[in-house]
Amino acid sequence: MELSEKVELPEQAELAELAELAEQAELAEQAGLAEQAELAEQAEASLLKTRDEVTAPNISLPARLEAILYLKGRPIALKEIAELAKESEADVEQALLALVAGYAQRDTALEIQEINGRYGLQLRPGLGELVQNMLPVDLSIATLRTLATVALKKRILQSDLVDLRGSGAYDHIKELVSQNFIERKRQSEGRSYWLTLSEKFHRTFSVLPDIGSAEPTKAA
Repeated sequence: MELSEKVELPEQAELAELAELAEQAELAEQAGLAEQAELAEQAEASLLKTRDEVTAPNISLPARLEAILYLKGRPIALKEIAELAKESEADVEQALLALVAGYAQRDTALEIQEINGRYGLQLRPGLGELVQNMLPVDLSIATLRTLATVALKKRILQSDLVDLRGSGAYDHIKELVSQNFIERKRQSEGRSYWLTLSEKFHRTFSVLPDIGSAEPTKAA
């Protein structure tokens, strides 16, 4: 019996050693997999960052502010402009000064005017009557800007349009609907309305409707 025990002890030690080696190998494998997963995650993050840098439009802050002033169509405060541009008020103020200077140096029909801390993009004095006489429809400049915003978006919620153009847009929408330049249909889910361009708009302004890219209108 003692001889049997003496024979089995080395075998048991060898088995224990093999088990320990197997456990170490498994742990090493798990560590390797974790490291590979971490490296893959880092590579994916780097790829996404590179893609964003390549595809992101390189639009300057003054150009973005110009777009905001155009779409708003009314003088707005520095704080509101900064919130819309998602920039600090100091940076926005500097960019506005550069934009004002740029307009002043160009021979253009537009100008940026600052009154009581509010900035607006408007026609230079003396051009309003000329433009009004050339319009193919009897609409105010403010209403035309609201119509232009709908035309740029092709399809926009009334609530979003009011956010862009201000509360005066309600009167513009009412006038545009009455003159059949836009169509207004209630959301299937929600309390706002979808605004789209009408056939009369495309006939009047000689713009073909983009049927291929337009989303289907959801109406209740």
